[in-house]
Amino acid sequence: MRLIERELVARIVRQAVSSLAFDLPDDIRCGLIEAAKAEQSPRAAQVLELLVENARIASEDRVAICQDTGSVWVSLEVGPDVCVAGDVMADVDDAVAAAYAEGRLRMSIVRDALFDRTNTASNTPAFCEIYPCVRPGARLHVMLKGGGSDNASRVVMLPPSAGRQGVIDAVVSCVREKAANACPPLVVGVGVGSTFDKVAGLAKRALMRPLDEPACDERTARFERELLEAVNATGLGAGALGGSTTALGVRVATAPCHIAALPVAINMGCSAMRRGTYEL
Repeated sequence: MRLIERELVARIVRQAVSSLAFDLPDDIRCGLIEAAKAEQSPRAAQVLELLVENARIASEDRVAICQDTGSVWVSLEVGPDVCVAGDVMADVDDAVAAAYAEGRLRMSIVRDALFDRTNTASNTPAFCEIYPCVRPGARLHVMLKGGGSDNASRVVMLPPSAGRQGVIDAVVSCVREKAANACPPLVVGVGVGSTFDKVAGLAKRALMRPLDEPACDERTARFERELLEAVNATGLGAGALGGSTTALGVRVATAPCHIAALPVAINMGCSAMRRGTYEL
């Protein structure tokens, strides 16, 4: 058994924040470039080209890709051959605070959502979880999640009779109603199954899979292609100014659920899809 300690997790988080805030992941950057080449609308093509240019300037000048530098989501995925210390996430907040101060990044976290909306001035706490899996080893998933894209997300509890089409309709409805505020082109994470409190986690973890990494089975891959076609058929387009690329990709994660339930979560990822996975 290998032991993952808090010092390692904190070090990776600090490095991740310092990279993700300024460097758009390669799959997202390439997706924007390809979308700009394929776009038939001159205005939408210009928006996509500007997003690519913005990413280039951010990386070269080491300035934030987006003024909304996000909340920090950290998920530690551990396999059966790995042990973690009970306080393995204890130093994450210090790492986040240091990285945001060094990068001169905007602090966006308030002390309490309802009773004390004073800024913590450190972009902490980070939102952390430990996720067991059957795959050997350990991986740290880090995402800087903007408020606009999270605000455009949704959880719905469908009846089982809604079926496949009900899921498609829920995703397209959410995109039509909310995606304009999420800075498209999007990456759409869709969770289906589990329970009310777990399905949103499925959707967020789905966003971690790169655009150039296929689904683990053809059934899921086929459904992702169907959803992407339906989302792009809305014509919302880049910057919500019209066009054929409302989303660069759709990522689906499914799980078992109760016979009387069909939980669905849609978690929007914006055009500044700042996420990375780090093998420990």
